[in-house]
Amino acid sequence: MGRKRTKDVEFPQARLTSGGIAEIRPSDFGSGWEVIVDGTPQSHVDLNDPTYLAFEYVARMGAVIDQLPEGPITAIHLGAGGLTIPRFIAHTRPGSRQQVVEIEQPLVDLVREHLPLPKDASVRVRFGDAREGLGRMPKSMAGTADLLVSDVYSGAQTPAHLTSVEFYREATALLAPTGILLVNVADGAGLAFARRQAATIRQALPHLAILAEVQVLKGRRFGNLVFAASGSPLPTEWLPRLMAAGPHPAKVAEGREVDEFIGGALPATDGDATASPKPKASLFE
Repeated sequence: MGRKRTKDVEFPQARLTSGGIAEIRPSDFGSGWEVIVDGTPQSHVDLNDPTYLAFEYVARMGAVIDQLPEGPITAIHLGAGGLTIPRFIAHTRPGSRQQVVEIEQPLVDLVREHLPLPKDASVRVRFGDAREGLGRMPKSMAGTADLLVSDVYSGAQTPAHLTSVEFYREATALLAPTGILLVNVADGAGLAFARRQAATIRQALPHLAILAEVQVLKGRRFGNLVFAASGSPLPTEWLPRLMAAGPHPAKVAEGREVDEFIGGALPATDGDATASPKPKASLFE
């Protein structure tokens, strides 16, 4: 945000099936690379340090993942981007089994060529729509996933069919009883979309926490909120301290705070779901 990018330098690119352009550029965060799709930064990757999660919302997802019991996990990722979280898990939890669903094969091919995964990372990529991909998962995976990450954007918006209670129920059917769903939700002033998403997710999983920078959580500026949900109580004892430590003042909303956040918002269904709001182009300049 607030960054200017050099326009006259050629970087690796791929034309997506949607007609857009994906590009890999040196990061402005001091090290690593960024995956840019139609001018929107989608991912940051540091090949030398997979634990460096430069984007704030990704760092918050990493903080939740670190709360899971030690050892390898089974993880499902909806949306590939730069495969940042799969790299993080492969590094911090060797032996983990991971499945990724991504609709844009040219994007994955670009990332694999220029930002290759470690050879020992057990990450399988399936191509197709995220929701359809859930239905194609092996039946043996039902009820076994320790983690499911939903971070799907078409351009700068999450498609409507990936925001409904029916979608979340399909997704959470893959989770183990103590498994955690992580969702990246982008919203701005008023947080109408985010409040509705909170109400929707809680229809599928009763335990919900919201992690966000304070001003975003108050609806004072556009940004990303991480929703963490589970069928079992969430392991959040250490999260408030982690969020307060940075980056930027952030907090975890739980219990009554989540109730107040939702307010009178109603769950979204397949019949009335909407895509996430589109941020202003100037947000990423």
